[in-house]
Amino acid sequence: MRGILVIMAAASVALTLAACESKQDNAAEKQADALENQAAATSNETQETQLNAKADAIEQQAGNADGGMTTNNTPNTSPSEAQVNH
Repeated sequence: MRGILVIMAAASVALTLAACESKQDNAAEKQADALENQAAATSNETQETQLNAKADAIEQQAGNADGGMTTNNTPNTSPSEAQVNH
């Protein structure tokens, strides 16, 4: 009986994790990564900021597509903002 419960719990966890990684999430992540790479390659600060903002928005939107499960922990990936002195 205990073995069956362990197997059922493991299957439940596996299904939950699989649901979090949808095709839409993967496509959005690839698109955001491409924009972030493009931002890193530019020497234009304004363009870099805009590209990173667009990448963040795509990641945020993909998080909203799965019911908001990932929107609270979406990191700010902008290297420009990390360098701002306060």
